[in-house]
Amino acid sequence: MKKLILGGLIAIGTMISSSSFAQSIPAMVKASLTKTYPTVKNVHWDKESPNYEAGFKLDGKEMSILMDSKGSILETETAISNKELPASVFSYLKTKFGAAYKISETAFIVKADGTKIYEAEVKGLDYMFDNSGKFIKAQKD
Repeated sequence: MKKLILGGLIAIGTMISSSSFAQSIPAMVKASLTKTYPTVKNVHWDKESPNYEAGFKLDGKEMSILMDSKGSILETETAISNKELPASVFSYLKTKFGAAYKISETAFIVKADGTKIYEAEVKGLDYMFDNSGKFIKAQKD
């Protein structure tokens, strides 16, 4: 019973702190999201110092938008299926890990300058590939 009560208190504390954080998002940032994606609801906000990340679903796909404190969009990230990755991504990962690797998550990123990047998470690292599927770098998320 104590564990159940403690779990409930932790959940309530998390909701309150999340709500407090969402209220501290600059108005220009919220306005930018609303202007760009007017139909989006249930936005989850995170702070990625010094920027802000809004996570939500759009047309059934998970998305996130990274914005600076003035509301300028720095990048968008859209979850994609493994099937949407270029064949060269699979070739690279197979060479690096062997045939038994597992991709945890995949995404398509568009930077503010229009650069397009594929991301595949394997063994806790994000492997980044350019628009044609050429390896760029690996980084910890």
